[in-house]
Amino acid sequence: MAADLTLYTNPQSRGRIARWMLEETGAAYDVVPLDYGTTMEADAYRAINPMMKVPAIVHRGQVVTETAAICAYLAEVFPDAELAPLPEERAAYYRWLFFAAGPLEAAVTNRAFGVTVTPEQQRMAGYGDFDRAVGVIGDAVARTPFIAGDRFTAADVYVGSQMMWFTQFGLVPKTDAIMAYIGRLNDRPAHRRATALDDGHGEGDETPGD
Repeated sequence: MAADLTLYTNPQSRGRIARWMLEETGAAYDVVPLDYGTTMEADAYRAINPMMKVPAIVHRGQVVTETAAICAYLAEVFPDAELAPLPEERAAYYRWLFFAAGPLEAAVTNRAFGVTVTPEQQRMAGYGDFDRAVGVIGDAVARTPFIAGDRFTAADVYVGSQMMWFTQFGLVPKTDAIMAYIGRLNDRPAHRRATALDDGHGEGDETPGD
């Protein structure tokens, strides 16, 4: 029986973040794998995401794209997973979720492309400069065990995934605080399960949680 939630993804994409988030919720979901340059650009998928990017989810007929939005959405529609922020966590949760999706990713992408903003351009660039953006997120993960405080939330799925990738490819420094944060996230059963599925070692694509 088909699930009422479908993930459109490619294992070599940000779809890994959405997969991890789905595993954290414990919800059943179906998976539609897409390939770059072919099925990702086909009319059927363009009708879901005209950007022809993954991931996307369709939940009960509703489409959600943008990985940070998918994480926030799933946290809200599956409240029993307790991944949405508590009242005292909301400020940090939304602050760092959107910081990672906006200024931080822009800073790291520009650095990877060899783009360096001038002092005059820093006022226009949302991240200011690379060192400032990376330093800010490094300080944030050093202050508390998780990005919104003492408790794991959906924001950690997104922020943590970004930090995993950025350090893996040498795009941000592997500071003690960042690597300790990544270590805490790597230990999560849902992360290990999602990684195995995306790496082709899982049991199948309809995946309830623990």
